[in-house]
Amino acid sequence: MSGKLYVVATPIGNLSDFSKRAVDVLKEVDLIAAEDTRNSSILCKQFDIHTPLTANHKFNEFKAVDRLVQDILSGKSIAVISDAGTPCINDPGFILVKACADAGIEVVGVPGCCAAATAISVSGLPSDSFLFMGFFPREKKDALKLFDYIENNKTETYIFYESPRRVKDTFSLLSESFPDAKIALCNDLTKIHERIYRGTAAEILTDLNANPNAEKGEYAFCMYVEEKEKEKDESAFSLEAMLVDVMIKTGCSLKDAISLLSGDKSVEAGKKEIYQASLNLKDLF
Repeated sequence: MSGKLYVVATPIGNLSDFSKRAVDVLKEVDLIAAEDTRNSSILCKQFDIHTPLTANHKFNEFKAVDRLVQDILSGKSIAVISDAGTPCINDPGFILVKACADAGIEVVGVPGCCAAATAISVSGLPSDSFLFMGFFPREKKDALKLFDYIENNKTETYIFYESPRRVKDTFSLLSESFPDAKIALCNDLTKIHERIYRGTAAEILTDLNANPNAEKGEYAFCMYVEEKEKEKDESAFSLEAMLVDVMIKTGCSLKDAISLLSGDKSVEAGKKEIYQASLNLKDLF
């Protein structure tokens, strides 16, 4: 009988958020695959968990996965945890989960804290549909590519993580590219100095600059970008006026004007629309 893989969420700050089920699972499994065994050993000590720990981080997870899968297939049960929050959500775990799923091993989720889910739940922004994009790009060129994507996408709420060292630079960029976006910036979620900044990027940047402790604690932010309505060119001719213009300039018939206008690639209208416009002209006379 093979064992199971448990994907266990851990607190993102407040230890009281650690569920009894999560603690029980970590006590009962044979091994805990942890993102950082030093951090996880402190957590385990707090909750009297004595299960052995093994490293499973982004630098060794490809190397460790075969051994862990074989351990589970031989009958051991393993729990995978990250330093804080839910594994696989911008944290290690995916490689192991996928390998276990491919091997037919039962994968069990033990839900709990997740900074992205917590941020969107308190943001006050539309949350029926959102896109989590992990850490905001470090390089400006990558940020600009992201901005192009957002500008060409439909209305959406986006969720990002950000480092306290880069948060001001990020909001300076956002204030230039998305000055009207509605943003909720969450700092130190569930911890003693938890704070949520709300407003435009420029307004939040002003608040950050006024806060001497702004470069402390981790950040997650939600940004709602409304799709810009395409402005109609009021000065543009109607199709009816364009047909008349063609007939006057070329001296052709209405039928010929329809053909000429239909073949004009600069005209953003289909043949059916142009034909309907010709019928409208006939009704006028």
